[in-house]
Amino acid sequence: MSARREAKTLTRLAVPVIITQVNVMAMGVVDTIMVGHLGVDALGAASLGRVWLFGTLLMTMGTLMGVDPLVSQAHGAQDRTGLGTSLQRGLVLAWFLSPLLAVIWLLTRPALELFGQDPGLSHMAEIYVRVQIPSIPFFLSYSVMRSYLQGRAIVRPAMWVAIFGNVLNVGLNWVLIYGHLGVPALGLMGAGIATALVRFLMCLALSGSIVWFRLHEGGWVPWSRAALQRSGLTEILNYGLPVGVHMGLEVWAFEIATLLAGRLGNDALGAHVIALNLASFAFMFPLGVSIAAATRVGNLIGAGKSREAQTSAWVAFGLGAGIMLVSAATFVIFRGVLPRIYTDSAAVIALAASILPIAAAFQVFDGTQVVGSGILRGMGQTRPAAMFNLIGYYALALPLAWWLAFHRGLGLPGIWWGMAAGLGVIAGLLVWWIRRRGPAFAVSLIASEAAPAPPEGP
Repeated sequence: MSARREAKTLTRLAVPVIITQVNVMAMGVVDTIMVGHLGVDALGAASLGRVWLFGTLLMTMGTLMGVDPLVSQAHGAQDRTGLGTSLQRGLVLAWFLSPLLAVIWLLTRPALELFGQDPGLSHMAEIYVRVQIPSIPFFLSYSVMRSYLQGRAIVRPAMWVAIFGNVLNVGLNWVLIYGHLGVPALGLMGAGIATALVRFLMCLALSGSIVWFRLHEGGWVPWSRAALQRSGLTEILNYGLPVGVHMGLEVWAFEIATLLAGRLGNDALGAHVIALNLASFAFMFPLGVSIAAATRVGNLIGAGKSREAQTSAWVAFGLGAGIMLVSAATFVIFRGVLPRIYTDSAAVIALAASILPIAAAFQVFDGTQVVGSGILRGMGQTRPAAMFNLIGYYALALPLAWWLAFHRGLGLPGIWWGMAAGLGVIAGLLVWWIRRRGPAFAVSLIASEAAPAPPEGP
C-alpha cells in the first residue's frame, strides 16, 4: 500500500468530517453572536452556560465513542452482527447516560457559583442550559449514529445534516431570541430552545437518512436482548470511559487556563479568548483527520491488515501535522490582522498578536496529538491517551503556565508557553507509543472475540 494512495483515502474520509465539525462549531459561534446583541449580561451568561454544558457533554460523548473501534473493526471484518449490536448497544447507553447528564445540567447554577462566578449570571446561565435538557438523549443518539456511519466509511450524511442544522439554528435563533413571525421574544431562553430543537431535528434527520437510504444494509440485525447484554455494554464503556476522561481532561485544562488568564485582567482575558477561538477553529481540521484515521485504522485491523494500518497511521500523522503547519504559518503572518475580526480594542489586539506566534507552535503539537488519539481509538487502545493527557496537562502544562505567568512575570505569553509545552509532551508520547505498540502490533478485537475457544481436556 503506497503512502500516496493512503493519503487520498484518508483525505476522502476526512474532508466531509471536517465540514461537519466546522458546521457544529459554527452553531456555537452563531449563538454567541446573536445572543451578544441582547447585551453584555446575556452574552456572559450564555458563555458561562456553554462552559458547563460542553465541559460535561463532551465527556459523555467521549464515553459513547467506545463504539468506534467495535464498529470500524467489525466493518473491516464484514461482521454484520457486530455492527448491528454495537450500534444498538451504543443507543442503549446514550439513553441510559442521558438522565445522569440531565442531573448535572440541573446543577448549573450551584456549580458555576462554586467556581466563583457571579450569582446573577449563573442564574441566567442555568435558564439557558435547563431548557436544553430534553434534547440530551437525541443529541447523544445522533452522536452514536454518526460514529456508526463513520466507522463504515459513510461520512457524507452527517455532513449534510450538520449543514442543515446550522442553517436551521440561525433561523430559529432569529425567531425565538428576538421575537419574529408572531413568536414572543424569549431572549437567552429562546437561544437554548432553538439549540434543543435543532438537536432533536438533527437526530431525526440522520436516523431518517439511515432508514430512507438503507445505509444500515449489511450492518444491521433485528433488535434483541443482545442489545442489553451486560458484557457488551461493559465493553463499550471499557473503551469509551478513557476517551471521556481524555476529552474531559483536555477541555477542563483549557477552561482552567482561561481562568488563569482572567486573573491577568480583562485585556489579557480578551486576547486569550481570541487566540483560543482561532486555535479551536483550526483544530477542526486535524480533528477530521483524527476521525478518518480512527475509521481507516480500525477497518484495516478488522480486515487483518495490521501493517497497512501502521502505514495509514503514519500518513495520518503527516496529514495532521501538515495541516497545522499551514495554520501555524497563518497565525504568524496574519497575527496583526486576525484579532481585528473580534475586537476594536488596540490593547487586546496587540496582546493577542503577541501570543499568536506561540499559538502557532501550539498548533503543530495539537494536530499531532489529536491524530494520535484517533489512531488509538481505531486500535481500541483508549487508555494511553487519557494517561498522557493527565501527565501533559496537569503534571506539566498548567503548573508551568502558572509559574511562568505569575512567578516569572511573563503574563499571558507564559500561560501559552506552558500549554504548548504540555501539548508537545503529549504529542511526543503518542508518536512514541504508536511507533512501539501501534497498529502493526495490534490484534483485531473482532478476531480475538471470534476466535474459537481452546478445546477442553480429553
